[in-house]
Formats: sequence, C-alpha cells, structure tokens
Amino acid sequence: MAGTLVDIKTQTGSGFTGYLALPDAKRAPGIILIQEIFGVNSHIRQVADLYAEAGYVVLAPDVFWRVERHVELSYTPEDIQKGLELFGKCDGEQVVTDLKDAVNHLRTIPPVVDGKVGAVGYCLGGYFSYRLATSDVVDAAVCYYGGMIAEALDLASNLHCPIVMHYGETDSHIPLSSVDKIRQALHNKGHVEIFVYKGTGHGFNCDQRASYDRYSSMLAYGRSAVLLNRSLS
Repeated sequence: MAGTLVDIKTQTGSGFTGYLALPDAKRAPGIILIQEIFGVNSHIRQVADLYAEAGYVVLAPDVFWRVERHVELSYTPEDIQKGLELFGKCDGEQVVTDLKDAVNHLRTIPPVVDGKVGAVGYCLGGYFSYRLATSDVVDAAVCYYGGMIAEALDLASNLHCPIVMHYGETDSHIPLSSVDKIRQALHNKGHVEIFVYKGTGHGFNCDQRASYDRYSSMLAYGRSAVLLNRSLS
C-alpha cells in the first residue's frame, strides 16, 4: 500500500504537506502520525502504511516545514545532528498549532468525516502526541519514547482522552526517573498505560536503527492497536 503527498492548509491560509495513507474501508477512524526529528522519512511512511492496512486513515504531516520542507533524514550521526538543529529552529507552540490544523484536515477526508481521530508519535512526535492529547483535539494518543513529556507535566490536568506510552528500559535519553515522574503525574488521569520494555534503548521501534528490538516493537504495536481500536471504533 503506497500513500500520497497531500496539501494541508493552516489557519492563516499558508500550506504544508503530509503523507496520506488510506485503508480500503469507506468509513474509518483517523490517525495523525507524528514524525521523529528525521522528518517524514521512509520509516514513518512505512508506519503510516501499516496503520492504513489495519483500517485507519493516516496522515503524517511535515512538522519541520516552516524551517525546511520535505525533510528526510537517515540515522547517521550527521543526520541526527541535522535533525536536532532543525528542531532547535522550530517554535514548539507553532508546531502544536500546525498539528491541530492537520487534525482538522484529516477530519475532512471522506472516510473520517464524523469519525474519531487518534495521535501516534515517535520521540519528538511522542511529545507532540501528548501535546495533542492535552489539547482536547484527539480521541486517543500513543507516545513512543517522548522525552520532553517529563518537562510538560503541568499540562497533565488537561488530559481527557486515553493514552498509552512506550519507553525503553535502557534509553540513554530518557532515564527511568523521568518515566516514574510521568507515571506519578498521570496516575489519576483515567485510562493511562505506561510500558517499559526490558533491555531496549531509544528508537527500539525503528527497524532502520541499531537499537531496533523486534519483539518489543511488535508488543508495543499490539498494545497501541488495542487502545486505538477501543477508543476510535
């Protein structure tokens, strides 16, 4: 299944793009798929196609478009540095606004009209998935190794939808103390699940990275699918 590049309009009339993957169904819930610092690269497109095959309309917006359009990076040290530099030039609040516009666009796509929308994000995208969940614009959220969440727990009072988070036990970027901090802040917020995957590091879901762990990736996908199916059906 191959997706297409579509235009997304902002509230001010300017536009950016997103990768859209469609299921066979005439009616289906939607997923906003939020990239890592590597852009809407081949891995993110593969994930979009996977969720589309599972029956979702998936839109992966270009988060970096205001700084540089159509970013597609690999996982070399050089590209990691470039991705960090690109994100450093972004306005985080503006990214949230752009993602809200992407959600609004997704809701206009015929299979999704009058349907529910979830957010799924990885690393940087995991953080922004949490931001959408605390903005009352999505019906469920999945966050893979979202490091900055621990610094945005003041927003937890606005969390009103089911959410699941996945972390690696040996993630050098996100210590378990941060995961515990998140767990404590969200423990009374309704349907919240936080999983830690033994022996895995940052990026364990991506089969293009040395940190890829197939078992943990499949387990996390299954847990995410349960939440999304239950919340968006």
